[in-house]
Amino acid sequence: MRICIVGAGAIGAVIGAKLAVNGHEVVLIARGDHLAAIQARGLTLVDEVDHYSGTYRLPASAEPAQFPIQDVVFVALKAHAIAAMLPRMRPLVAAHTVVVPAINGLPWWYFHREGGPRDGQSLRTLDPQGTMFAALDCARVLGCVVHLAAEVRAPGLVHHTGGRKLLLGEPDRSPSIRLRTVCDALTRAGFEATPSRDIRLDVWTKLLGNLSFNPVAALTGYLMNQICADADVLEVIVAVMREGMKVSAHYGHPMQITVEQRIAIARELGAARISMLQDLEQGRPLELAAIVGSVLELAELAGIAVPATRMVHALVLGRARALGIA
Repeated sequence: MRICIVGAGAIGAVIGAKLAVNGHEVVLIARGDHLAAIQARGLTLVDEVDHYSGTYRLPASAEPAQFPIQDVVFVALKAHAIAAMLPRMRPLVAAHTVVVPAINGLPWWYFHREGGPRDGQSLRTLDPQGTMFAALDCARVLGCVVHLAAEVRAPGLVHHTGGRKLLLGEPDRSPSIRLRTVCDALTRAGFEATPSRDIRLDVWTKLLGNLSFNPVAALTGYLMNQICADADVLEVIVAVMREGMKVSAHYGHPMQITVEQRIAIARELGAARISMLQDLEQGRPLELAAIVGSVLELAELAGIAVPATRMVHALVLGRARALGIA
C-alpha cells in the first residue's frame, strides 16, 4: 500500500519504518532538523523491543502536497498541531483513503458517529475554532490507540523503547474490511494490532493513564517505572484515575478494569520517558488540552467534580507558563 506518516517523530517513525521494512511504499511528513537529517542520511530506527536497528531511505518532506494520493495516512502529530495540518493533507486523501490518527488524548473525532445525544459535537478544548470536522471528512477516520513508547534521541534517530500494541476501530463500531486490512498490515510489520469492538472504550482506557501519568511525569521528572515505584506519587495517580473513571462512565464507557490493573499496564512500559516529560525537557508545547483539558470540559458538562485532576492541571500549566511553552 501507499502509506504516508504525517508527523514522523517518535511514534510515527516507528510505524513508518516497520511498515516500510514489510514492503509498503512509505513516505514521511516531518520538519526542522529531524526532516533535514532524514533527507540527508535516512531514518535510523533502534528497536530496543525487538532488538535490531536499521537506517531507511524514505521519501520525506514538510509538504504533504509533494506526495500523491495515499491508501493510508497515519497522523502521528501532537494534538495541538493537527488542526493546522488537516487542510494541508487534502492532496493525500481520496475517497478510498483511510486516515488513522495515532495520537494522544481524546481525539477530535470522538463524537463522530458516536450514536448518543452528542453525536457530531466537537469540544472547544480540542477544536477551539470549530474547523476540524470541516477540514477532513471523518468518514475517512479509523480510530487508533497506541500502546508503545518511543523517543527521538537525535535528528533522524528514533528509539523504540517499549510496547507493540495498537488498537484500531471504526467510530461506528462496525467490523469493516478497511479495519481488517490496516490491522493485518500492522500485524505483518511486527505490531500487536487488534480490531476493537469499541474504540472509545480503548481511548478512555489509555486516556486514564495519560491523564494521570503524563502530567505527573512532567512535574516530577520521573520515568514511568519511577512513578510506579513511589508510593506517595502513586496516590496522586490513583486519585486522578478515579476521577477520570467517573467521567468515562457518565459518557457510556465504564471501565472494564480496576485502577490497579490500569497501573499494571503502565508498569509494562518500564523505564519509559513518557511524552509530556519529553516535550517539557525539549521545550515543546504540552498536549494538555487533549489529555487533561478535554476531560475537564467533559466533567464540567456533566457536573462531575474532579478536584485532583484540576489541581494537577493547574500545576502543570503553571510549570509550562514558567518555561514559556504554555
